[in-house]
Amino acid sequence: MTIAPEEPALPSPEVDPRIFRDTLGHYASGITIISGIDDDGPIGFTCQSFYSVSVDPPLVSFSVMTTSTTYPRVRETGRFAVNVLAHDQHAVSNQFARKGTDKWAGIDWRPARSGDPVILDTLMWLDCEIWAEHEAGDHQIVIGRVIEMSPPAWHKEEPLLYFRGQYRHLREVAS
Repeated sequence: MTIAPEEPALPSPEVDPRIFRDTLGHYASGITIISGIDDDGPIGFTCQSFYSVSVDPPLVSFSVMTTSTTYPRVRETGRFAVNVLAHDQHAVSNQFARKGTDKWAGIDWRPARSGDPVILDTLMWLDCEIWAEHEAGDHQIVIGRVIEMSPPAWHKEEPLLYFRGQYRHLREVAS
């Protein structure tokens, strides 16, 4: 079926960054901590732009601001872990989102085989080697090849979600 084109669209007015951000806030996302370790110790930051890319090979991706002071340290190691936060870990998310603090204070973790920090009691985790990076406006898109992941027994029941500027929980809907 062919649809006749309507009149040409007028050029879009400039997109207001605040309205853009608020509009995208209507898309619920999970919350992760991207972590790594270098000679100075464990490093990490909160990230909500995470997704799977490919099953063969196993690839995942996240986006990070180009102004990040933490990601360059992760990049130097060539690897990272993705810690998907569980529903009760909003304080962990907030702690890793702050600048200029000891993000690892009071955080229980263990090393993956690579040494990357895996935060305990998360929903699940993946350990990755950096596969590729792409510039995208004010962000870097990072793609990682998964080399290790949490065992099925590790998984908790619910993720920590972020929607419309607030942390949210899943609610079962009667079918």
